[in-house]
Amino acid sequence: MSPAPILELREVSKRFGGIAAVDRVSLEIRRNEFFALLGPSGCGKTTLLRLLAGFERPSSGTILIDGQDLAGVPPNRRPVNMVFQSYAVFPHMSVEQNVAYGLRVDGLPRAETRRRVADALAMVRLGGFERRRPEQLSGGQRQRVALARALIKRPKMLLLDEPLSALDRKLREEMQLELVRLRREVGITFLIVTHDQEEALSMADRIAVMFDGRILQMAAPMELYEQPGCRRVADFIGTMNLFHGRVLATMDERLRIEVEGLGEIALPGDGRASGEVQLAIRPEKVRLSRQPPRDGLIAAHGTIDQIAYFGDSSHVYVRTDGGLRITCNRANQSRVEETPLTVGEPCWVSWRPADCILLTE
Repeated sequence: MSPAPILELREVSKRFGGIAAVDRVSLEIRRNEFFALLGPSGCGKTTLLRLLAGFERPSSGTILIDGQDLAGVPPNRRPVNMVFQSYAVFPHMSVEQNVAYGLRVDGLPRAETRRRVADALAMVRLGGFERRRPEQLSGGQRQRVALARALIKRPKMLLLDEPLSALDRKLREEMQLELVRLRREVGITFLIVTHDQEEALSMADRIAVMFDGRILQMAAPMELYEQPGCRRVADFIGTMNLFHGRVLATMDERLRIEVEGLGEIALPGDGRASGEVQLAIRPEKVRLSRQPPRDGLIAAHGTIDQIAYFGDSSHVYVRTDGGLRITCNRANQSRVEETPLTVGEPCWVSWRPADCILLTE
């Protein structure tokens, strides 16, 4: 028997007038899990977080944490703490005073407060910063102060609302590793809201993808990336080449599909797909060559339309003879290429049938 979840949402909705910001959401989050709510701006993920924190009341549905129904429980009495996008540290207080604030409001003895502040600052690697003011800290350090202030009260869940969006890329990547480390060390449940796919994929144990107030798919990062359940998820998570097709026939667990711009192809399948479909292939699965590829691959001839250089990789955009635009991501494995690719050069793109994702929604 699996352990009871730390959080349960049962058909939770939140309406603002005639608009459903959260629409009948049901999910369970496991104890000590790092869970991500991922979706574009306006999809309802922050509203859902505010419902958990108690800053909004659901229009309908039930929210339970550790089996406790949170209906009517005010924010300051809920077993959660929230870290905001803007950090929300008090500018007139030192680091020590910021972190200790919640414990002093609760009336803890000074000696206990000092000990727990020291432990919390050590946890976020800010020991020795006790006397500094927020204006003397970097963005990453202020974020660590906000984390320490949230963790010091030992909540059952830590709610993170776009906590890294204000940081530069390198610092954001460092803080992603720090958050994963912290969750492992403190042993509490983390729930992060983000619009950044890479952030969710690299940090979370499971991800729920939200659109229009609803959860379209919930899965582990690898499953979500490699097996998206619908076109909207496939198109949102990472980069995807998408083609329109029509199932012609099924035979011996294989599908014959007519794909616009590619012609007729055969794919592995279980026979359940029929009618209009979408064919998807990740750019890193696409191979680019100057010579015709070997038999057994799905292939198309074309011309290099554009090359975007990103340092560790290059994105090559190919316009096929059939009128498709296909993206290929190539790792830059050598400092100097003997025969670099050039715009306008003829080429072949190809990929394995097994790497295709067939989408029926």
